[in-house]
Amino acid sequence: MERELVLVLDFGGQYNQLIARRVRECNVYCEVHPCTMSLEEIRKRNPKGIIFTGGPNSVYGDDSPRCPKEMFELGIPILGICYGSQLMAYMLGGSVKTAPVSEYGKTEVEVDTSSVLFENVSEKTICWMSHTDYIEQAPADFAVTAHTPVCPVAAMENAAKKLYAVQFHPEVMHTREGMKMLSNFVYRVCGCKGDWKIESFVETTIRQIREKVGNGRVLCALSGGVDSSVAAVLMSRAVGRQLTCVFVDHGLLRKNEGDEVEAVFGPGSSYDLNFIRVNAQQRFYDKLAGVSEPEKKRKIIGEEFIRVFEEEAKKIGAVDFLVQGTIYPDVIESGLGKSAVIKSHHNVGGLPEHVEFREIIEPLRLLFKDEVRRAGLELGIPEYLVYRQPFPGPGLGVRIVGEVTADKVRIVQDADAIYREELAKAGCDKGLGQYFAALTNMRSVGVMGDERTYDYAVALRAVITSDFMTAEAAEIPYAVLSRVMNRIINEVKGVNRVLYDLTSKPPGTIEFE
Repeated sequence: MERELVLVLDFGGQYNQLIARRVRECNVYCEVHPCTMSLEEIRKRNPKGIIFTGGPNSVYGDDSPRCPKEMFELGIPILGICYGSQLMAYMLGGSVKTAPVSEYGKTEVEVDTSSVLFENVSEKTICWMSHTDYIEQAPADFAVTAHTPVCPVAAMENAAKKLYAVQFHPEVMHTREGMKMLSNFVYRVCGCKGDWKIESFVETTIRQIREKVGNGRVLCALSGGVDSSVAAVLMSRAVGRQLTCVFVDHGLLRKNEGDEVEAVFGPGSSYDLNFIRVNAQQRFYDKLAGVSEPEKKRKIIGEEFIRVFEEEAKKIGAVDFLVQGTIYPDVIESGLGKSAVIKSHHNVGGLPEHVEFREIIEPLRLLFKDEVRRAGLELGIPEYLVYRQPFPGPGLGVRIVGEVTADKVRIVQDADAIYREELAKAGCDKGLGQYFAALTNMRSVGVMGDERTYDYAVALRAVITSDFMTAEAAEIPYAVLSRVMNRIINEVKGVNRVLYDLTSKPPGTIEFE
């Protein structure tokens, strides 16, 4: 059976990924492509529907992105969002001008509930507006289906041709009934049945990998993060002992994390793969000795990781395939616009050049992060690995302000473990985007056991975020923070002060370096 597909054509909007995610939440497969995608390619893909994204341009600008007018004659349902709605109006004979009053933020919109797009939507609903231009007049054969006091065409449609447009953003959470609208579009307008299930993805991908690899040998760099872990297990299910996973423990992981990764994937585990753990902790500490500049630390850690991986790859010998844990946001952000499960090798970034392989396999390149996690659970990976928080590639190297030493690593590992344990015990970890302890380079005077101390200050960080582009400091109950402080000072040698970081992003970043 051919999989149902909805295409998102990107006109430069900041929410292109989010639109695709929302469509997939309706169990309908969705891909993002540039707005320059040809009509021939669109016909070949045979989508059930097309969504135009927003964008920063004005449709009447000379260099504004366009689509061929024939797009509207394909017979494929189209939903235009923000700039996409204005483009539809402009190209089909309507009028688009600079709005006398710009709208930004949550706005009450009055909708025509007889429209299939607004079925089961409140007559007055809150939507997220973000525009300086507006549709002054809809094309002659379009009906206006929503408006605000200052926006005469907040939505319009030509139901006969299945062309729909909304000035607001139904994909963002601030539009209270946006999911109803998108669901109405993909199901009621496009006629989708909803055949995109993670279970079928896992099954299909394993079969495709098995056919592709045959008797070949496969190499995977396993970090223990969710993406590489799920990719490794998928490969293991497909090719078993033909897979070798190299796990480089650079000594900058969280407390016991190296042992946890080995317990899941190493000897005696339920996964039928060759697992190699390289304990290179001291090697990394030696390279980082005396280095305090954040960017330099990052480069040293990254380069040394490659060197260790390179040495292990030489011992393994020639391999046919190399595995990467690339996920769909990486594909979209790189502008590749391709979405095959397995693609021919063209570039492997920082991986060793001498490793000989025919192709690169990216088994997760169709999935968003939440889908990767669901695939991990489907594959039986433990929840604590599947739902682990994002962790920077340089690890604790960027959670230790200043020079990295083995003793500082011990301090931040122990403090972080206490913090995470207490937050989980209090139930405060639910809903947090990220939380961790970091070691500042500040030392201060304290009094412990009637003696003077001169030790480090640990900073605690917890943020709430949906996209990691912006973040707010979480309001952790004072009693919990107090308990964490007491335990860290009493149990972690070298610490006599605990701070809580209230900085949002921006102006700060989530990590300290």
